[in-house]
Amino acid sequence: MKIHSMVIALALTSAAAASRVAAQAPDGKALYDENCKKCHGVVGRPPKTMKDKFPKIYSFDATFIAARSDDSVVKVLTKGKNEDMVSFKDKLKPAEMMAIAKYVRELGSKSHP
Repeated sequence: MKIHSMVIALALTSAAAASRVAAQAPDGKALYDENCKKCHGVVGRPPKTMKDKFPKIYSFDATFIAARSDDSVVKVLTKGKNEDMVSFKDKLKPAEMMAIAKYVRELGSKSHP
């Protein structure tokens, strides 16, 4: 009976630890909404005002995604891109940048009318 109780206790501890890890993972969508949406749009397509202001701004479409890895998106978030795209290295942690990169790739893989 003791072994059965220990197995149950171990299983519950493991499940709780896994739950805490999942709860601590950065939310890519929330981070995108807070830091990127204003310029790049809700679904990864910049609004006209941003396109007018920054003609080279990227849309996160299938073409963009096909040409970039998560690491390349993180690199731009870290270093910025010329004078149009600021660096987020002082605002976001590496794990948060990676979560945004994964979310950006998600946006690019969806078809938006």
